[in-house]
Amino acid sequence: MPSDDPRAIYRERIYAGYVSARDRPLAPTNLDGLAPRLPYFRQMIRRHFPENTHAAILELGCGHGTLLYALQQAGYRNARGVDGSPEQVGAARRLGIQGVSEGNVMDVLRETSAASQDVVVAFDLIEHFTKVELVGLIDAVHRVLKPDGRWIIHVPNAEGPFGSRMRYGDYTHELAFTRQSLAQVLLSSGFSGVRCFEDRPVLHGLKSLVRAGWWTVIRAGLLFYIAVETGAFDHSAVFSQNLLAVARREM
Repeated sequence: MPSDDPRAIYRERIYAGYVSARDRPLAPTNLDGLAPRLPYFRQMIRRHFPENTHAAILELGCGHGTLLYALQQAGYRNARGVDGSPEQVGAARRLGIQGVSEGNVMDVLRETSAASQDVVVAFDLIEHFTKVELVGLIDAVHRVLKPDGRWIIHVPNAEGPFGSRMRYGDYTHELAFTRQSLAQVLLSSGFSGVRCFEDRPVLHGLKSLVRAGWWTVIRAGLLFYIAVETGAFDHSAVFSQNLLAVARREM
């Protein structure tokens, strides 16, 4: 039966056309179209994923599978992903990316054995949940992670000067986060060692080198702005439109 929840109504409408109902298609038509995002994911894998390529990895909201493709290229053999958008899953299958299935992330977490996953990934996912829903998701992820397992999260950064572009860039977004608010909810829910990182330009050619140089200049200016307002330099400030967080389940 159709849901009476207004959120379910708009979510069903948007997710039904999540790839195509845009000014430009979300998913590429071939694997070459994944190239712009691969340097970022490859760096993320090197820095934040276990060296053991047999690690159990579950990506929630995996989209059309770009991260899974990068993981498979890096030799990981036990990575899978789930997404609630039929169009996203269909795009992954057309691209030939293995391990992508359609489903509700909460259902998948309920069906996953406790303490069975080395890594859970939520890349551009948790901002789609309300605060109440997110608490349930956090508890479900905590249950399936092994002790000292990692939850890798990518979210809109409300601390950045243009974070609202990400927060309001998708009609289904409910939340944005700062380092403080994300750590607050994770540490309150049994996670430990939450670390947050800027989405800085990843060096992989001349263009990215120029971008990285300009990012250093712009970041220094933003730090100066905050120092003028507050009287203190916060060198750990995150100014990119999104932020990456890595949280660990306690031992």
